Amino acid sequence: MVWLNDQQKIGVGLVSLGSLFLILGIILFFDAALLALGNVLFTSGITLLIGPQKTFYFFARKQKIRGTVCFFTGMVLVFLRWTFIGMLVEGFGFLNLFGDFFPVILNFMRQLPFIGSFLNAPGVREVCDKLAGARTSAV
Repeated sequence: MVWLNDQQKIGVGLVSLGSLFLILGIILFFDAALLALGNVLFTSGITLLIGPQKTFYFFARKQKIRGTVCFFTGMVLVFLRWTFIGMLVEGFGFLNLFGDFFPVILNFMRQLPFIGSFLNAPGVREVCDKLAGARTSAV
């Protein structure tokens, strides 16, 4: 079992709250205040979760620069109250930055009690693997 220090626990809480505010902001017709608060909480939570130096290196990697520019440009557009366009640009950046983690998240969710049985159903499994970009082994 992985143990987190206090700073990482706060980071997990901030990422969770940031995600909640982002979802609420989208549900409530792109409310600029909720989306801006969600962006700040999510970004600061990532920084606390993995540390400032690793966060900088994650966003500054050469292969992630397009995602980084789109993600932060979308955040600025949301702060300037261009919420719909900002969220589109930010979503594109988010997919470019964090798209590599989707197969890992999918495998984790398949281990959960109720969700896992649904995600392992014959028709759903292939669709989820295709959407997450999971590669199947030839062996």
